[in-house]
Amino acid sequence: MSDTTLVKMSQVEALWERLVNAALRRDRTGEAGGGGGGGCPGEGRDIDDILRAADELQANDPVIARILCEHAYSLAQKLDPNSESVSVLQFRTGLMSVIKQRDEKREVETINRSQDINRLQGFYQRYREKNNVDTLKEEEKQLCESGAFTDELEQKTVERKRVFANLIVLEHVLEQVSKEIFEELKHANDSDAAMSHEDTVAYNTVPFDAPVTANATTAFCEVQAAVTALKYFPGLPKLPAEFPLPATRNDMLDFLHYIFGFQRDSVSNQREHIILLLSNEQSRLNVPGETEHKLDDAAVSNVFLKSLDNYIKWCDYLCIQPSWRNLEAISGEKKLLYLSLYFLIWGEAANIRFLPECLCYIFHHMVREMDEILRQQVARPAESCRPVDSCGSEDDVSFLDHVISPLYEVVSAEAFNNGNGRVPHSAWRNYDDFNEYFWSLQSFELGWPWRTSSSFFQKPRPRAKLPSAMDIPRYDVSGTGHSCVQ
Repeated sequence: MSDTTLVKMSQVEALWERLVNAALRRDRTGEAGGGGGGGCPGEGRDIDDILRAADELQANDPVIARILCEHAYSLAQKLDPNSESVSVLQFRTGLMSVIKQRDEKREVETINRSQDINRLQGFYQRYREKNNVDTLKEEEKQLCESGAFTDELEQKTVERKRVFANLIVLEHVLEQVSKEIFEELKHANDSDAAMSHEDTVAYNTVPFDAPVTANATTAFCEVQAAVTALKYFPGLPKLPAEFPLPATRNDMLDFLHYIFGFQRDSVSNQREHIILLLSNEQSRLNVPGETEHKLDDAAVSNVFLKSLDNYIKWCDYLCIQPSWRNLEAISGEKKLLYLSLYFLIWGEAANIRFLPECLCYIFHHMVREMDEILRQQVARPAESCRPVDSCGSEDDVSFLDHVISPLYEVVSAEAFNNGNGRVPHSAWRNYDDFNEYFWSLQSFELGWPWRTSSSFFQKPRPRAKLPSAMDIPRYDVSGTGHSCVQ
């Protein structure tokens, strides 16, 4: 092999990662040119995973690395099939060059692709056996349960994630290149997918929706007590059988999710938020540990009063009765239900978070609406989160669409009509103006659900665009032929 060829090979491999990352960024942001959105969502991330696995498995079996790279190239062809962008073509050409250079390195005269499927199947099974996949998770679980969070446990966790990531790639490629997978291999695939479930479920700090044994946070008694406190309690109406619930959970946030149409990921975020707030408050009380994990009433009350402090003050200011008649008579479960509703509202409020008293108004009415539903045997969607012409359909239930969006649209219209801040302040409504409206009982004329015909929701008439500094004409007043404006 000549020196020139070696130099070219090193240059191609040096550009490998840059080309891949460029294509992935383009796939995620939709910047592929000329194709008009002809790409395949998610395939950019598949390419990244496949190439990573190919690099790692190159030393084990170069043929498997070649099969993975060729499959990655076939996916790259689909990123944006109509694109004539130089960067897209460069990525495809560079990736194909890398594949060819790898084949030249192996110094193999011919490549028999007819055996690729059998080779891939055999390697998959050998890789599982070599890495003791069936015992890898169990060993990590035993180390975790021993309470010894040592370097050995960290290494086991990293090793397990690496092995399962490679197995998922091998399974994906195998399913794509062959529609006939042996039954025993499919059984192993399902087992591996279940064992790696915790690594594929998105979460922030604590994976409450995944069957996790290796996360230390879930082992704290305060966290377990908070999770238990949020469980679905007998006073809540039953959810319809068709409402999807994970086998690992059934709590009061699922009830709120169903009746008000909150977004699933937002509910997951706020569930974690509330559990951590409660567990942190519990830990501050220094309550002695008990066999049965139970959240202290003081922890619930403290978080409740801190979180709803502004709502209570808002009610006092307007001289109205809060959504509860007697704070002392509210059960701990009901306080947690109110608390959960408030944070779910806040979680999807977007820029309306800058209108804190408006959030108080929304919370005030949604609590009353929820109390009406609590009197039913079976839960039903709230009227405020459904379109007027829904005809009883549950498909269009959405807090974001029917509660937040009408507010957001009028606030946004006012902001875009302020001439980049040059319009007199009295000529448009800003956040403070909107929020101050909810400082008086007049705000209750907005009703519930929103009375969108109110002048409050009336959008301003678009103003003529004011000239900016870039639009100012440049006059030559010096007699030199040059503009005096620099």
